[in-house]
Amino acid sequence: MKFVKWIALAIVLAITLTAVAASWAYNALTEPMMVSEKATFDVKPGASIIKLGHQLSERGWIQYPQLTRLAFKLDPTLVPKVGKYEIKPNMSLMDALALFDSGDTLFYPITLLEGHTFRDYLAAMKAKGNIEMTLSELTDKQIAEKMGLENNSPEGMLFANTYRYHDGDTDLDIFMQANALLEAALDTEWSGKAKDLPYKTPYEALIMASIIEKETGVADERPLIARVFISRLEKGMRLQTDPTVIYGMGDRYKGNITRADLRQHTPYNTYQINRLPPTPIANVGVEAINAALNPGETKALYFVAKGDGSHVFSNTLREHNNAVARYQRFQRRKDYTSAPAQ
Repeated sequence: MKFVKWIALAIVLAITLTAVAASWAYNALTEPMMVSEKATFDVKPGASIIKLGHQLSERGWIQYPQLTRLAFKLDPTLVPKVGKYEIKPNMSLMDALALFDSGDTLFYPITLLEGHTFRDYLAAMKAKGNIEMTLSELTDKQIAEKMGLENNSPEGMLFANTYRYHDGDTDLDIFMQANALLEAALDTEWSGKAKDLPYKTPYEALIMASIIEKETGVADERPLIARVFISRLEKGMRLQTDPTVIYGMGDRYKGNITRADLRQHTPYNTYQINRLPPTPIANVGVEAINAALNPGETKALYFVAKGDGSHVFSNTLREHNNAVARYQRFQRRKDYTSAPAQ
């Protein structure tokens, strides 16, 4: 009888210890980690569940690194995905491991502004510090080839928008997203374009949209400026738009355009060429594309910046010259601008 009692006691004790251990393990896995504020955690390539336990312990978030091995035994389907994750206060170890398993990594935003060039976008990405830069040293032609573009330049082929990316994504990853959105927007707007426009291809409309984007940021002026430029093309007149000259000058542009600059022949000097420039001069949003393909109604052939971001439109050269004299020669101020500040 005594032997039976000891066996029974041992069984009870084992069950009790198992229950205690299970209770402790459950609490250790489900209680909040020692994280006082939001933080990030990197799951590196090749990181095992055991190594993650040591890393979490080294951060002071859990006391026992072996807990991750226990969690894996309880749920062998847990497979941590590489990436940067956001760890929040009150998150348990099981919560964190489930997050790593989900692959729901931390996103970062980057805004690609209207009217900015491809190289401006590269500079903005470099400034972020967590985007892998793969294109900076390549020529425009090489970049266009990597992006699978039909033209030899990536200029204007990106949709101005805010994008979300993961830590370590490449510039090419983001640009491919921006190009896909640009192509979709251009296709949609082209399908609903007005009749009798002077564009042979959507790309020509995109070139015009980029010029409109650089000329004004005033929404209701875009269609009018589009009509002015379209009328000039239809009449065989040169566009004579300063933003194209500036783009063609490249690094030579130091803030002012001289008469010599206007006489300098470049493929983008619309004071010298009788057509659109060969590529867009900036990246645009849908508003500029829509204006290029659905111009407003005006008989004006000229416009001049008033200095507050808006423009005066003129039907004749005499009216235009008077407007130039009024707004650009005699009333130019320190805060003068041809387009609203971004």
